[in-house]
Amino acid sequence: MTQPQTPTPDELSALRRRYRHERERRVRPDCPRQYRGTDAEFGFYAADPYVEEPAGREPLRDTVDVAVVGGGFGGILAGARLRRQGVERVRVIDKGGDFGGTWYWNRYPGIHCDIESHVYLPMLDETGYVPRWKYAPGEEIRRHAVRIAEKSGLYADALFSTTVTALTWEESSRTWVVTTDRGDTFRATYVVTATGTLSDPKLPGIPGIEDFTGHTFHTSRWDYAYTGGSPEGGLTGLAGKNVGVVGTGATGVQVIPMLAEDAGHVYVFQRTPSTVDVRANHRTTAADVGADREGWAGARRENFLRIVSGEVSGEDLVADGWTSSAGLLEKLLPSFRRPGDREEFEAAYEAADAAKMNEVRARVERTVTDPTTAEALKPWYRYACKRPTFSDLYYPAFNRDNVTLVDTADTHGIERITEDGVVVGGASYALDCLIFATGFSVGVSGVLSGRLPVHGRGGTQLLHAWGQHGVRSLHGFTCNGFPNLIQMGSLQNASSVNYTHILDEQAVHAAALVAAAEDRGALLEPSREAEDAWLATMAQGAPDHAWFHAECTPGYYNREGRGRPNAPSAYPHGATAFHELLRHWREKSMDEVLTR
Repeated sequence: MTQPQTPTPDELSALRRRYRHERERRVRPDCPRQYRGTDAEFGFYAADPYVEEPAGREPLRDTVDVAVVGGGFGGILAGARLRRQGVERVRVIDKGGDFGGTWYWNRYPGIHCDIESHVYLPMLDETGYVPRWKYAPGEEIRRHAVRIAEKSGLYADALFSTTVTALTWEESSRTWVVTTDRGDTFRATYVVTATGTLSDPKLPGIPGIEDFTGHTFHTSRWDYAYTGGSPEGGLTGLAGKNVGVVGTGATGVQVIPMLAEDAGHVYVFQRTPSTVDVRANHRTTAADVGADREGWAGARRENFLRIVSGEVSGEDLVADGWTSSAGLLEKLLPSFRRPGDREEFEAAYEAADAAKMNEVRARVERTVTDPTTAEALKPWYRYACKRPTFSDLYYPAFNRDNVTLVDTADTHGIERITEDGVVVGGASYALDCLIFATGFSVGVSGVLSGRLPVHGRGGTQLLHAWGQHGVRSLHGFTCNGFPNLIQMGSLQNASSVNYTHILDEQAVHAAALVAAAEDRGALLEPSREAEDAWLATMAQGAPDHAWFHAECTPGYYNREGRGRPNAPSAYPHGATAFHELLRHWREKSMDEVLTR
């Protein structure tokens, strides 16, 4: 591949003007409020299509060692690491019908991970599994989640099709009382919350959405009973039907080419095009990834993390679109400390960004034959404004006669939905089926959703305490006033594009906390002083990226155009440094979090 040309100063100036113009075409005054949740009359969008009726059972009144809220990779890894520490009774609770989390819900046609499977799938070394593709299909990922759960003995105490409704600390017994929507009231010595960031599907707040009389569903609850087929395709139920797709992010990029193969006609309603780079997926063997070496997966995963975190690494083991463009992730990840003049760095960064985006736009122009469609598919924003996507099938799909791109930028999205279709720019599009590929409410789940009240010492509710004093924790895991509660997630923790690596490091840490508390007969609860010290650490060197995201096209990275505050929500020196910090901390006394 030829290297992209560095833009001239005049070209950069013109690009800035174009980016501002394209942003204004799309930004809306309602920002995140343009979306609605899947509750009340829209609850059917979030119903479980894989379980006809949850199995009947008597409510539980027992006691377990650890209750883990969430059965995605976070909860599975927490359970697996705890079991490896010798914890006997680990109960994982999830509203889905099985383990898998996002990969339980997402089974849409064409689903693959956009991170290389050999670094995305956790515990490959421990389970002896070697993925078959560079980018694994969703079912392979889901089966690996089940594999870890099976090997770790997590099914014995698991509760599926069950939602935790409250967590309450009982001082007299020094346990947590866990209640659920299935009538359970049981106790746990420790609670680990692993509710994830991608669990609650969201819908666009389009007027008339409830009036559509055709068939409709969300991609995270794909209706194969209607479409026929499987994630591999063969959607014979869509033959001769007009299908509309709302959403052109990572899901839409994978779904649309599959729909184009079988539907009578596909209308793609796009407000903002994604950056779609080369995928080049292919079969892999154990020899390709060095799986004959002990610890191969951990080494490969760590290599990937270092590169996408902007650290020096002698060899690029993964060598894909993420690692080749790693320097452009500087505005997404709190890392990438560059010595020297910041102004000089920003100038070089902008030039490299423009060269990459010009390369992507040139790819569109080379691939899509209709000039008007090609122009509408070009992404006009900085690389880090939206999560990059990868596909070799997406752009060619728009060369088909049965695929129509409907650009909604000038109307800031779809105007309204009617009984039989969609209206954009005064034009009506008659549809038999309307599919929402609009993703999830990022970070709005579990405790943060407000639907899982957590009451600590004296009845204090965690979310209320955070609302009054801001988020307070030690390392993002434990909080004063909430003994033996361990939280997994992105708050005051590390971040990276490969989130399963982050979750596994968190699971190792959670298991170590429980082991230390058991060994000393102590409670897990940091002092206010320990929290203060961690907040001070979080604030030191926190990057100023608010200005960058304020100029971005609307998306979930900048709260749909509202902006991204500089308040430090993640450790400011990168995931690798954070993991090293935790390891060193565990090697010390851990006194900061152990109380009698």
